[in-house]
Amino acid sequence: MPSRSDDPVARALSEAVARIADAVRAVQASNPVVLVDGRSGAGKSTIARLLAERWPLRTDPQLIALDSIYPGWDGMDAGVERAYEQILRPHGRDLVGTWQRYDWEAGEYAESHAVDPSRGVILEGCGALTARTARIADVRVWVESPEPSRKRRALDRDGELFRPYWDRWAKQEVAHLRRDDPIGYATLVVSIP
Repeated sequence: MPSRSDDPVARALSEAVARIADAVRAVQASNPVVLVDGRSGAGKSTIARLLAERWPLRTDPQLIALDSIYPGWDGMDAGVERAYEQILRPHGRDLVGTWQRYDWEAGEYAESHAVDPSRGVILEGCGALTARTARIADVRVWVESPEPSRKRRALDRDGELFRPYWDRWAKQEVAHLRRDDPIGYATLVVSIP
């Protein structure tokens, strides 16, 4: 089995996290907001999880996945709007935010989660980076990856549950790219093979 240093994906993920951690340190704030955007399967969740594990500041960040907020397969825009109103705006005003987890099986919102304004936030998910969210975020990351790799990783991760929705979700991603120009708002663009 090849070592991690021989694995181009693992190497790219590690390098991406190191670059983002450097950017977080450069902000010189105790509670920075990091947005991680990219298309499905690009590596956003892995990068966000690794960044939370290697967070370069004293107080651990709050890691929030938009997958926990989107209200179903057609809910990218609605989920991002909820994250903006319930997480990012309050955090930016030094207020406690509260967001609700979407229960995909029940098809409704479930328990609530508080967001402490004194701690950093890592918000990751498709659609996270828009003109409005960019104004509030300190570090804005776009994760780039080729479609065959993205699709393989997404379907390996989510199995047959995601397969029938791949094209439906991809249309929302394309609309986000055209309307919001997330790459243009990114302070860092990272590539995962």
